[in-house]
Amino acid sequence: MLRIITDFDGPIMDVSQRYYRVYQYCLETVQAPHQIVQPLSESEFWHCKRSQVPEREIGHRSGLDVEQAKAFARLRRKTIHTLPYLVYDRPVSSAIAALERIQSAQIDLVVMTMRRAQELEAVLEQHDLSRFFPPDRRYCLSNDYIKQADVTDKPLLMQQALSELPPAASTWMIGDTEADILAAQQHSLPAIAVLSGIRNRDRLAMHQPTLILPDLSAAVDLILQRALPTTAVCP
Repeated sequence: MLRIITDFDGPIMDVSQRYYRVYQYCLETVQAPHQIVQPLSESEFWHCKRSQVPEREIGHRSGLDVEQAKAFARLRRKTIHTLPYLVYDRPVSSAIAALERIQSAQIDLVVMTMRRAQELEAVLEQHDLSRFFPPDRRYCLSNDYIKQADVTDKPLLMQQALSELPPAASTWMIGDTEADILAAQQHSLPAIAVLSGIRNRDRLAMHQPTLILPDLSAAVDLILQRALPTTAVCP
């Protein structure tokens, strides 16, 4: 059996609109009355996020002072995963077709995400994605889980999944962050990093994934090509 474990945000969901709207909300909330700020454009903001510019620095570049930038970063952490903003997420353009190809090829498909259960379930229902991920193929954080850091929590989730899922002849991990790469590496799995998410190529390359590809569709293409048996050519 061939298995694909994929992250949710990045490979499947485009979170850029949510992140930018939260940025705008936090900037407007923290700025003082009559204070002039310099909001980043959506493309400037997303470039900062994909380059891992710290939240305080993003606040500072937007015209906030040191203390305001700290408050901006705290408010952003509290707001970014709240349900009112999750509605702005949209599937990556080629993701649904890629998931359908995985399903048609009868590959065991697992989603592994740092979302909490209620955050994952709401978006699965909103975009009719539950058909790809039955409950026993969803690995996420419980609603009361106290988060540490993604690079700590994701490998633990991977460990849980590999202990519970039936054996597979081959398993691939697809993700868009260093946490996905580390989770795969700690369990000796090939890791495909995709550029459709929240890290750029330079940041991903630092963590030495097996491959860096444009998106989930390109990753599925490669996995299917490698899964096909070679055919001997007669002279």
